[in-house]
Amino acid sequence: MTYRRHLKRTRRRLASPRSWRLRLVFWASALIIGLVAAGFALIARYADGFYHQLHTSDPWLAYALTPLGLAAVVFMTQRFFSGTEGSGIPQAIAALSMNNSTLQSRVLSLKVAIAKIVLTGLGLLCGASIGREGPTVHVGASIMYSLRHIAPFRGRDMTRGLILAGGAAGISAAFNTPLAGVMFAIEEMSRSYEQRTTGTLVISVVLAGLTALVVLGNYTYFGSTGAVLPLSSAWLAVLLCGVVGGLLGGLFATGLIEGTRRIAPLMRRYPVRVAFGCGLILSLIGYLSGGATYGTGYDEAKQLVTGGEAELAFPVLKLLATTVSYLSGIPGGIFAPSLSVGAGLGADLATLVPAAPFGAVVILGMVGYFTGVVQTPITAFVIVMEMTDHSSMLLPLMATALIAKGVSHLVCPRPIYGALADAYLVKGASKEPVQANP
Repeated sequence: MTYRRHLKRTRRRLASPRSWRLRLVFWASALIIGLVAAGFALIARYADGFYHQLHTSDPWLAYALTPLGLAAVVFMTQRFFSGTEGSGIPQAIAALSMNNSTLQSRVLSLKVAIAKIVLTGLGLLCGASIGREGPTVHVGASIMYSLRHIAPFRGRDMTRGLILAGGAAGISAAFNTPLAGVMFAIEEMSRSYEQRTTGTLVISVVLAGLTALVVLGNYTYFGSTGAVLPLSSAWLAVLLCGVVGGLLGGLFATGLIEGTRRIAPLMRRYPVRVAFGCGLILSLIGYLSGGATYGTGYDEAKQLVTGGEAELAFPVLKLLATTVSYLSGIPGGIFAPSLSVGAGLGADLATLVPAAPFGAVVILGMVGYFTGVVQTPITAFVIVMEMTDHSSMLLPLMATALIAKGVSHLVCPRPIYGALADAYLVKGASKEPVQANP
């Protein structure tokens, strides 16, 4: 009897015009996220390339542009587009726990999505060490959440499902990593497995990922390498990358959490001055690195993965540049810069394990450091494996990620995105306007 009732309900839903209208609106939204993510990728690529070309042709003009540009971006963020600052993932996580749609709309809306793309692009145009992947999660979640205004998506569970699906679709389209999109939504954004939203996640990830694939073509984010790690040398490389990557990533995460908390009073009073000062420091770091620390770090990481030469100081300088860029209060993520730091760290550690292939240790360094930053080991090894098209190193990647997670937790007990999201929940509970760098 129960089976027959379930079958009747299923038939009614399949025949319902309202149900089909909701499905079509949702599917169209997932396709839009894919198109927007692809367009965002092209904008970021152009902006990043423009600044590097400017630095090559007229470095002193580039050094001057960075502090002035960051100050202008923060002014626009604070004055007109509050809620767009930072990565955007903390905003999406906070929105999952908000019960008030007005509070959710402060951090998730079409206005926020458009401004996030434009301001992140401007940040890259000024040489900031930021990425577009976290902002794409924010954009995807904002687009999906905005469906509530054009279709009768109601209820807390449905709202959570839309936000999770939008975030997963954003990761999938940004990195061309569909499996990582699902894992990130479950492991980081929801911190739980919700069976009712799993189908929604998978559909949105597939549609958004395929759309971005059509626009950008089939590619691996950081290229590919044929390096394989022999079992005889795997244990030492895994241990090194897991411990050092987890420690450094945990310290970076702690620095951002404590830095945003301590700099918040200054940001409320003198946001433009703080951004200008951060820009000056960023220019100094860029000068010391010969321009290698500007932008996403995509080219530097790709070069290392495919066997390029490593600069010993690059990972430390890139870490500092990313920290300063984030603390300046501009919109921008830490995904791509963190993977770049991890690649540089792996390249440095490869000299201590001469028996292991250079490219393999670089990939392990990416996983170790990235896990140390975000403390999501499954997402970390899946995302790097998909981005480098290198599934043969699955077990070493898993082991490195698990070690890095344990080490990172010792120095940063609370995952970075959850800690940053708490500040948005506090501001929402007090009904205060959302401020930059919570």
